[in-house]
Amino acid sequence: MTASSEKPGIPAISPSVMDQIDRQTASLLAGTDHVYSSQELKDRLVQAAREGRQLRIKLGMDPTAPDLHLGHAVVLRKLRQFQDFGHRAVLIIGDFTAMIGDPTGKKKTRPVLSAEQVEANARTYFAQAGKILDTSPEKLEIRRNSEWLSAMNFADALKLAQQMTVARMLERDTFSERHKAGEAIYIHEFMYPLMQGWDSVMIRADVELGGTDQTFNNLVGRDLQESQGQKPQIVIIMPILTGTDGRQKMSKSLGNYIGVSEPATEQFGKTMSIPDALMPSWFRLCTPLPEERITSLTDGRLTHPRQAKEVLGRAIVEQFHSVGDAAAASEDFRRRFTQGELPQDIPVHRVEASLIKDGKIGLLNLLKAVGFAPSTSEARRLVESGAVSYAGEKMSDPKLVVGVAGQPILQVGKRRICRIEAAEPA
Repeated sequence: MTASSEKPGIPAISPSVMDQIDRQTASLLAGTDHVYSSQELKDRLVQAAREGRQLRIKLGMDPTAPDLHLGHAVVLRKLRQFQDFGHRAVLIIGDFTAMIGDPTGKKKTRPVLSAEQVEANARTYFAQAGKILDTSPEKLEIRRNSEWLSAMNFADALKLAQQMTVARMLERDTFSERHKAGEAIYIHEFMYPLMQGWDSVMIRADVELGGTDQTFNNLVGRDLQESQGQKPQIVIIMPILTGTDGRQKMSKSLGNYIGVSEPATEQFGKTMSIPDALMPSWFRLCTPLPEERITSLTDGRLTHPRQAKEVLGRAIVEQFHSVGDAAAASEDFRRRFTQGELPQDIPVHRVEASLIKDGKIGLLNLLKAVGFAPSTSEARRLVESGAVSYAGEKMSDPKLVVGVAGQPILQVGKRRICRIEAAEPA
């Protein structure tokens, strides 16, 4: 159906409503990497207006880790745009698919998560996504894909597998690269795109959102919907956010992320550390600032990069905390860097008693325990690079065991800092 077509019994669209739909379409297309297709999106918006119904906007998230970061927020913010235009977000918690693991971007098979791990991670997603989405019942529907996938029997799985050829599956970059390199590809990995696509069938999605690494999976959803007699979903692909290192996509495992639940000072400080070259994309993908404002902020002739980065940091913090928290984080950062002062309120981190022996703990284990390093190798790198101070002294030996009495201060660089306290034994 095109914007100008009409059906008997369905009210025509007034010029004012069409003008509103044109503006909404332009807003929804802004910042996207690709849309399949923009005309279908506009037609679906027109159809929804004629029928007086909400579009169902799907976003699937596998709870393979407990935290969401700004990379996830890019797609969540686009989902919120649809909500603000009156449509319903359908957030699918992939509790079933997470136990298999999306092979996207992986050179080898993902480790299988237990149901308990998946459930623990899923519980954290609701609160974190709620920092961005409108959680009112008329605007948000939360589903778990175990509702329908766990109910399938083997015959159902075979019927689903009949919808895809091996040749088509090998068109996917991840699989084709592994196949050429002689890396193992397991049959259950082929099922993942089909299961994600089946989610779209089961919730009757009008639109599915995803990052560029999800394009193949999202398009499978279109194919499966057509095979089931449904109108195929529009697929909106968002760019992948580059991490704070300026090189690789944002990832908790790479340590180049900003978590949506992190303290305001940590979010602001990490933003101030990003390379200047990242600012244009971060402004567009991580903030609601208009394009004219972004252009002026990222033009070095009009705005100094440090000043622009402060605006970026505040805009990010305000989304997850408050205007007051953003101002305080900015002032705290300025005081620490320009005056060399420690922050006034240093957070206290209670280290589990099980990690402490005879009042001491290994320095690398301590860095991991407080969340300053995601892995032992990263903790070792921080120590060996001279970035770690403990109890006022620079640490250089990764094998060092340190005492925890007296609330000593652990500091990594100038942004990450906390007081250490031993938790009481259970």
